[in-house]
Amino acid sequence: MTLRLLQHRDASGARAVIAATDDGAAFVNNVETIRALALQAIAAGTDLDGAIAANGTGAAVDIAAEYAAGQIIAPIDHADPAHLILAGTGLTHLGSAEGRDKMHRDAAAAQTDSMRMFLEGVEGGKPAAGAIGQQPEWFYKGDGSQLVAPGEALTMPSFAQDGGEEPELAGIYIIGPDGTPFRLGLALANEFSDHVTERHNYLWLAHSKLRQAALGPELLVGDLPDHVEGSCRIRRDGAILWEKPFLSGEANMSHSFANLEHHHFKYDLFRRPGDIHVHFFGTATLSFTDMIRTREGDMFEIEARPFTLPLRNPLARAAERPVTIKAL
Repeated sequence: MTLRLLQHRDASGARAVIAATDDGAAFVNNVETIRALALQAIAAGTDLDGAIAANGTGAAVDIAAEYAAGQIIAPIDHADPAHLILAGTGLTHLGSAEGRDKMHRDAAAAQTDSMRMFLEGVEGGKPAAGAIGQQPEWFYKGDGSQLVAPGEALTMPSFAQDGGEEPELAGIYIIGPDGTPFRLGLALANEFSDHVTERHNYLWLAHSKLRQAALGPELLVGDLPDHVEGSCRIRRDGAILWEKPFLSGEANMSHSFANLEHHHFKYDLFRRPGDIHVHFFGTATLSFTDMIRTREGDMFEIEARPFTLPLRNPLARAAERPVTIKAL
């Protein structure tokens, strides 16, 4: 039975954790955050199921109704946003090189760096158990201050040239007291990026990725899925502007989850006890490659089974905020 965890915040600001299965959903007793539940599980030497059983559950809850009421927040956070790291990997999905190659292609080049990296991943991204495979493209997105809840606006900076969706899965991790990374589960994600900036020069990928990102309302606990099939759409003025299916899960990837996890957590600085990591696993589906240009007010929608609730976020642009550098 598939377990999904959600974080709830009522009108007074009180926090709670919800455990949901196909049979229904209920509040988990004695815990206010999924991070706290995970730390309980680590301390007790059990898993999230065991921690829920130890605490017990209380009142039943209609998660769809609570989501519609705006009381479901992102499925992970940290009291100190500096201790939540957003990062990801690209060119990880079969077909993901096509859109990137279109952005980076030069008439004089037989094969772009993006295509070479993708092909290296196809060849060596799924090593045998216990072996280390080809390292993927990696990028940093920011800290917990950049994490947007389902329903909230994805806000591009005033200087952004584009605000484009990237529908994908994100792994959610906590670092245990001894530096061991623990995977809590997967969430739907919109790894929001600036594709116009990236297209100008692939060395600007780092700039294009320093943007907000959104997580779907549910944290999927348990075995990693081999196949996830969903859809992504953009609504403009209530009508569907663009819609396309997207695939994820290892059967649709050029890298294994284990290989992507290894090449992130092999760095000591990413194994700091107590930290939370949100790691975006990549996508092969972008409206940008279909010549769609988003604008403020557009609504991004992402949904996929076995998640039961969609991820929706409107697009906004931040007001200009001049930066003054002062000497001391």
